[in-house]
Amino acid sequence: MAATQFLETPQGRRLAYHKTEGAGPCIVFLGGLKSDMEGTKAVHLEAWAQAQGRAFLRFDYSGHGESSGTFEEGCIGDWHEDTLAALETLTEGPLIVVGSSMGGWQALLLARERPERIAGMVTIAAAPDFTEDGWWAGFDEAQKAALTQTGQVELPSDYMEPYVVTRRMIEDGRERLVLRAPLKLPFPVRCLQGTADTAVSTGTALRLLEHAECDDMRLLLVKDADHRFSDGPCLGLIEDAIRELPGAA
Repeated sequence: MAATQFLETPQGRRLAYHKTEGAGPCIVFLGGLKSDMEGTKAVHLEAWAQAQGRAFLRFDYSGHGESSGTFEEGCIGDWHEDTLAALETLTEGPLIVVGSSMGGWQALLLARERPERIAGMVTIAAAPDFTEDGWWAGFDEAQKAALTQTGQVELPSDYMEPYVVTRRMIEDGRERLVLRAPLKLPFPVRCLQGTADTAVSTGTALRLLEHAECDDMRLLLVKDADHRFSDGPCLGLIEDAIRELPGAA
């Protein structure tokens, strides 16, 4: 495996990445919250792209994986800046953006900021606005008070150690919401969602489908697939979704 490379962002953060040169549009994988670029989906898609001679990029947001910083210091806006820095520095021309969970929210923020760069998008259990609609909406009064008084609260996770949710994460998330205002996606979008996902509901997937302004947007619900969406059949469905997009066949 090629050695990890590093990018210094305008904000002074050091991002770890792997870039495969090849034919475009470049496939960019945007990972989930507290995930990293060594996850099953990212590594599998890289190998799949390499086998086809396709350009591919995977990277770690700050506070994730091999990148600088700690998770507790970060927020949605920081990781949006990381995404913009990685794409503007490491890629050229049209992109196929694949966003998983929080990476789906990042993909939608990218679409709002740089729609001209995107040839197509695939989301996997996309979690737009989860800091507000998932975390904040689910907090009890004691948790809300803890956020105000101490600046953070811990939440259990089905997949890893507890999340430390900071007041900055919640407040910044409110500045990045994408389901409250028009969301124009002027390119084909394929959304994948497991019905056994306990982190992101099918209701969230349907809300995104109904809210977005897009002429070619499809949602595939996969019975009994969980949030990881990374077994063999699910990985095949991700490949199929990418193949449907312009320039990816």
